[in-house]
Amino acid sequence: MNKIWIIEDDPSLARLISENLTKWGYPCEAAVDFDQLDKEFLKVQPQLIIMDVSLPGKSGHAWCAEIRKLSKVPILFLSSHSENLDIIMALNQGGDDYLTKPFSMEILVARIQALLRRTYSYEPSGTLMEFQGAVFNLADASLSKEGRQCELTKNEFKILQLLLENKNKVVSREKIMLKLWNSDCFVDENTLTVNVNRLRRKMEQLGIEDCIETRKGLGYLLHA
Repeated sequence: MNKIWIIEDDPSLARLISENLTKWGYPCEAAVDFDQLDKEFLKVQPQLIIMDVSLPGKSGHAWCAEIRKLSKVPILFLSSHSENLDIIMALNQGGDDYLTKPFSMEILVARIQALLRRTYSYEPSGTLMEFQGAVFNLADASLSKEGRQCELTKNEFKILQLLLENKNKVVSREKIMLKLWNSDCFVDENTLTVNVNRLRRKMEQLGIEDCIETRKGLGYLLHA
């Protein structure tokens, strides 16, 4: 099981993150001694770190650099600052991802799952996929953004999953039809067009606009 270490000096936020991640099956431990995080890291031995940028004493950037001398464990920064310079600094110090406060717990889980997959080839059940501020839940075939949610049909689910697995790349109509009907023959191509358009309308209702692009003669591309 992948243990997550939460380095956050706001006890209420640390507790909220821990409670939510525990529900998703991730054991969590919160940092205790913010003056000796390098030594505490060696005791905890986490598989992923959630690190606040603003900490008492040394900054999260400085502690990230110290931990990087010991391990390549993935580090996800939390910060109330969204300026490009802050994000660049965090990543240059060895961070793997950056999430701005306030944030959705669903998006935090999606980011964690993505980091674990990239680092450990880990594939959790109930995977969440994030794009353009929206969260696609493979467990219940739902799509949500900013508190609004819609359910997808089986075909809409398969189309979105395939496009997200190949985000920012063109996916041919033939490949999509094979995933939907196990055949690129004997199915009217207009049926695929209808399904894609229905998916687009549901996404637009959630405020996700101009996300799926049609490439004439090639297929579809999802901008994520």
